[in-house]
Amino acid sequence: MTGTIRNEVAVQATGVEADSDPRSFLVGLIGSGVGPSLTPPMHEREAGELGRRLVYRTIDIADLGLAPESVGDLVHAARGFGFNGLNITHPCKQLVLAALDGLSPEAAALGAVNTVVFEGGSAIGHNTDWSAFARSLARGLPGAPRERVVLLGAGGAGAAVAHALMVSGVGELVIADVAADRAAALAARIQERFPGGRCRPGDAAEPGRLLSGADGLVHATPIGMAHHPGTPVPVALLRPPMWVADIVYRPVRTELLRRAEERGCPTLNGGGMAVFQACHAFELITGIAPDPERMLGHFRELLARE
Repeated sequence: MTGTIRNEVAVQATGVEADSDPRSFLVGLIGSGVGPSLTPPMHEREAGELGRRLVYRTIDIADLGLAPESVGDLVHAARGFGFNGLNITHPCKQLVLAALDGLSPEAAALGAVNTVVFEGGSAIGHNTDWSAFARSLARGLPGAPRERVVLLGAGGAGAAVAHALMVSGVGELVIADVAADRAAALAARIQERFPGGRCRPGDAAEPGRLLSGADGLVHATPIGMAHHPGTPVPVALLRPPMWVADIVYRPVRTELLRRAEERGCPTLNGGGMAVFQACHAFELITGIAPDPERMLGHFRELLARE
């Protein structure tokens, strides 16, 4: 298995890792079903706009037949083959922690990593998801009521979104997940981190009670992606003035958002979060500040081509 992993990373790095030009970078994305990701072309084009060369490879564990637990071996192999950094996505954001030499304060607090930077032989984990969601929420739903918000999903992305929601001033955050113990554990961590607010677990099996009186619903699970069609809650429960946000961005207009819009709910798609996390990751890996508005424009162009 380790040989397979090293061979795959070697294939991804071929022709790039030996490049000694300090203006060039080799980056990868580890996750399941990452082939259609728009992150690689966003990074590569922004680097070109800045006069740099960046090659971005996807390393799809589903295509390779690897278990999510293989992420540690993939990180070690990527470091050995000269990658400058990696992005990490579902289902590896929490599993990757054991393979790292250090964590940023945000990643340590969240217990989830979506960006790994190789620095002086060490692999350092960061989390750019939480700040990206907070920025997208402020930009896309300014002034939206936040007294009581429901978050569906307590995985790595859910942990980042929960943190962002509390930073954004949510009065009461209710976290629900099909794994009730995971929701309870995340709620306890968030409550400890934000003693001035209120965070508690909710019952995912009772969506009607869960959403009763909610100002907003944030969805942070894979439901709605191409390989996971559907909506995470019954459509009849989506009612204005409740706002609905989805972190899924492929498709950018998920069934959840489409049905919420049809019922008159304000919505926020996952595009802003995708772009802003990519902006921060780009700067962490390259040390160069990108242009967020330019990357947003490129993201929209990429979507329009589909």
